[in-house]
Amino acid sequence: MEKIYSTKKNAYEAPKVGPETIRFLLSYSKAFRVTKHRQFSFDTILN
Repeated sequence: MEKIYSTKKNAYEAPKVGPETIRFLLSYSKAFRVTKHRQFSFDTILN
């Protein structure tokens, strides 16, 4: 019983991400703009 709980396993494994996913996220973050006017916030994507 003690052998089962004595070892710790890594619970988190980083997901595998391809270059096209990274390229998409970078281009999306470059095009995404948040404009604030008084108490309003406007989210726009500039394509």
